[in-house]
Amino acid sequence: MDYAIALLGALLAGGINTLSGNGSAITLTILMELIGLPPDVANGTNRVGVLANGIGGATAFQRAGRFDQQGAKKKEMWQIVIITTLGAILGICLSLNISNAAYRAVFRYLLVVMLVVVLVKPKRWLVVPENSRPLSLWVSVPLFFALGVYGGFIQMGMGVFFLAIMVLAAHYEIIQANVVKVLVVTAYTIIAVTIFAWRDLIVWRIGMLMAAGQLVGGFLTARFAADNPKAGLYAYRLLIVVIIGAIVKAFWPI
Repeated sequence: MDYAIALLGALLAGGINTLSGNGSAITLTILMELIGLPPDVANGTNRVGVLANGIGGATAFQRAGRFDQQGAKKKEMWQIVIITTLGAILGICLSLNISNAAYRAVFRYLLVVMLVVVLVKPKRWLVVPENSRPLSLWVSVPLFFALGVYGGFIQMGMGVFFLAIMVLAAHYEIIQANVVKVLVVTAYTIIAVTIFAWRDLIVWRIGMLMAAGQLVGGFLTARFAADNPKAGLYAYRLLIVVIIGAIVKAFWPI
């Protein structure tokens, strides 16, 4: 039953990550609230699926030539990757040194934040203004470092926040923002998986199963989205239902 739940959740998470992001709201809820893993083990196990998603996305973008940026834009892109990854290392260390009770409390309230973010549909904001200026280093360094700390700490919602900042603040086109997001998440998740594995905080059988599920879910959803313009709306509706259920389970455990 644990494996069936993990696989189904991973399939859903892979699809939601493909369309909008925040699939970890599903996988972390399943690992912690349904399967019953301790928060630190759930956090580590979840990263295996995140890494699989990232590798798959990076491969697809590389084949499409999306990494072939020129001049200042290419330099800026890799600066963002490095800064965010450095922040993520700090976030990973924080997650390893916080008590399970405190982590669960943070997780609960972040679910509420995620529900608000999803309900207001942040994609409506993702319009690149004309004649936009590059983001100042005085702003980008602390901003992306803080975002990395958040992603390294819990991962949930990282994709939504990252896309919003990349497009609204850094003025990237949405597809290229996704390219940078994939690079960032893949880079720091390799480090995260290594550290969590070293601390023996990964249940590999469930983690690998969820990794396969996220890959398949992302692939099937991409095929579906190519033929159905309402796929994103369906993903948001599903995500709202799942997060509300997770909030109910987290605050009023049965």
